[in-house]
Amino acid sequence: MPEITIVDVTTEDAFGLLPLCADARFDHRTCDYWEDAVAGSKAHRPAWLRPREEPRREAGQPTAIGRREQTAPNPFAPDDHIPAPNAFAVGQSRPANPFAREPASGTENAFGPDPSPAPNPFAPASGSRRPSPFEALAREAASRDPFASLDAPDLFAPVGDNPFAPPPRRVEGPGPGAPRKLALLARGIGVFGSYARVLLVDGEPATYCQFGPLSAYPRALHLRELYPQLPASPLPAVITCIATTAEARHEGHALRLVHDVCHELARRGFAAVETYPEIGASENATSVAVPEFWGRAGFTVAVDDERFPVMRRQL
Repeated sequence: MPEITIVDVTTEDAFGLLPLCADARFDHRTCDYWEDAVAGSKAHRPAWLRPREEPRREAGQPTAIGRREQTAPNPFAPDDHIPAPNAFAVGQSRPANPFAREPASGTENAFGPDPSPAPNPFAPASGSRRPSPFEALAREAASRDPFASLDAPDLFAPVGDNPFAPPPRRVEGPGPGAPRKLALLARGIGVFGSYARVLLVDGEPATYCQFGPLSAYPRALHLRELYPQLPASPLPAVITCIATTAEARHEGHALRLVHDVCHELARRGFAAVETYPEIGASENATSVAVPEFWGRAGFTVAVDDERFPVMRRQL
């Protein structure tokens, strides 16, 4: 049997595993069709595959906010060879404070509080504190419960591990200068995790799937807004692309990868996942297959539309 491996697309090495589209006019590596609701394209764009160069800025050139680096001397800066006086140091002369009272002795701190402050008429008299009946009850409960505490809980103390929450995964992101599409896929890597996976058959890329939260794909968000009958809360995850190379089709790889992605979305806390296939598009031109495929993957028709039906699967 062939060896099946599924890889998260989070690094440039993994990005290099994205399979080619069956139609050479399109390219997963340069597609921003779902990320840009207005001008997004599925087209193959070689310029997107070149590493992005980080801008270099020489001294004195304008910065990102239009300012120049300080190269001229600052007339208001203190002289480096004249140390600033320390007003709290012992045994050093201090500048006179015109607002300080006259010290009674040479050891008194002229900046300290008044040794004989005026009495506070609103302060309770010393020794006149009345015991609180609640304090007595709390102490009585503490005597019965050795784990009880008389102190208020620390609201800023670190929260312990939640045994019911999914464990966080540390995901390595792309480095600076990564290809533009990889940067799009890595936008939410620190919070959501990966946005794409590739299925390999004996080490060769066969199937690609792109997914993520609804907020990551404005075109999907726009399509969903057309159907007010869809549940507004909780918002679902979406699958915006599933594609298999021409050589690896009809082997069940796409279904396997979709099931894997749905399992991962459930692990990340989503209650449902949606996809928006396009009716009438050719097999090699659509990025989200056909409704019949999604039916085999456990999805049902949430909105029956003649152009863009909504397929939904509860997780």
